Amino acid sequence: MKGNGEHTKSGTGRASISPAVTHRLISGPPARLTSCLVVLLAVPFCVAFVEQIVKAMRENPSGVRFNDLCKVCEHHFGPPRRGDGSHVVYRMPWPGDPRVNLQNDKGKAKAYQVRQVLKAIDKKEAM
Repeated sequence: MKGNGEHTKSGTGRASISPAVTHRLISGPPARLTSCLVVLLAVPFCVAFVEQIVKAMRENPSGVRFNDLCKVCEHHFGPPRRGDGSHVVYRMPWPGDPRVNLQNDKGKAKAYQVRQVLKAIDKKEAM
């Protein structure tokens, strides 16, 4: 693939990219434009994705992945206040229950904790 001088064939049989092309790929569009595009494109997608997970949580609380539950909690309650041990704890905008305290059970979320998160989301939306 040497015709245009941008791609070369290495001795291993793999195509490699020339330094000039690499520089263009790394530099890319201006950072300001890229960040605007990321914000404009990612925010509606993230909200829709979180809403989709919440819908699935309501339908089947025992079939939720732990990472998906953490994404939902971070969207609604912000970053965890503690997450260095076996539990991930999220700060609530109110004192007392429902509290959000999650445990990773082999990649799955525990059903009772999913129900607690759903109660907390409902309470937050009612405020």
